[in-house]
Amino acid sequence: MASSAKKVLIPIAHGTEPLEALAMITVLRRSGAYVTVASVENQTGVDACHGIKMVADTLLSDITDSIFDLIMLPGGLPGGETLKNCKPLEKMVKKQDTDGRLNAAICCAPALALGTWGLLEGKKATCYPVFMEKLAATCATASESRVEIDGRIVTSRGPGTTIEFSLTLIEKLCGKQTAVNVSSILLPRPNPGEDFTYTELNQTSWTFKDTPQILVPIAEGSDEIEAISVVDILRRAKANVVIASVSNSLEVVGSHKANLVADVLLDEVLAKSFDLIMLPGGLNGASRLSRCEKLVNMLKEQAEANKPYGGICASPAYVFEPHGLLKGKKATTHPVVSNRLSDQSHVDYRVVVDGNLITSRAPGTAMECALTIVEKFYGREKALQLAKATLV
Repeated sequence: MASSAKKVLIPIAHGTEPLEALAMITVLRRSGAYVTVASVENQTGVDACHGIKMVADTLLSDITDSIFDLIMLPGGLPGGETLKNCKPLEKMVKKQDTDGRLNAAICCAPALALGTWGLLEGKKATCYPVFMEKLAATCATASESRVEIDGRIVTSRGPGTTIEFSLTLIEKLCGKQTAVNVSSILLPRPNPGEDFTYTELNQTSWTFKDTPQILVPIAEGSDEIEAISVVDILRRAKANVVIASVSNSLEVVGSHKANLVADVLLDEVLAKSFDLIMLPGGLNGASRLSRCEKLVNMLKEQAEANKPYGGICASPAYVFEPHGLLKGKKATTHPVVSNRLSDQSHVDYRVVVDGNLITSRAPGTAMECALTIVEKFYGREKALQLAKATLV
């Protein structure tokens, strides 16, 4: 760690919203900040929302005397309540404010934590829509902005605003150019808040029996936002999503050093049938997925059966292209690796569906991709309901 690196604390608890927490962690790390993920529980492992497990770097109780340039609170329930009731965290955040350093919170955390602790008095702040009344009782002005800045306090609304929120904090910590540089890799939505769209060719119905069965393989170096966006959104839609590690361990380290925890090892589900196999990106992660012969065979069988499969970011270029899984298909991928596609006619689209294939570009397009999957399985109405609920 460079001595000039900004230090950021992100506390997590049982019931933390994983998409918010992981996006905060990885986006801030992309800026060069030194991010510490601290569990307020008695162990580093926490059971986050939607059946997703997270592993912190340390316990909060071990770092209460540490100084940070920024403390960021994720939302989620009951995680937000647990953070609010954590006295050591409250003390740290209040000292942060007294000392003139940054505090930030998203989703329910502005109302439940910052508001309850008295840090929003005289301030303008925002939060998740259902907590607006509670927020209004604790601050001067309750705003519906996606990100609200008032002095040393920055607040935001929910999963779909997390990348904007994090980029705003990078700008405050590291300057505008660093935020621009990180944004250019993430590819956040140019029109946040508007209905999501996608490009579709060779329209076909995606079918399932009872409940969609979805496989999300992960490897060391998989992109955390891309993996968890699909899992989070599809589990909200009540699909059965299985996270499978292609390594020998359930716990893998993602592309920006956040710990991802699989439900099973890939070997345990080789004989199972899935309605969709969906790969996250991350250059190193995609390379490892591409070298996993068992996964490649599953993908080829999926394609031959004309069943849906897809990938985000580097996976179309590193997994599908070299194994013939894009033959006769239009696809998109991350701009950095788009020259690896033999057909680059659709690489500028954020989400592309070509029959049974879905591809997308980057962490900033992952939620749109996940919502497109919801639409293909459940219909537009349900997808728009989830988009509204997650503030995409």
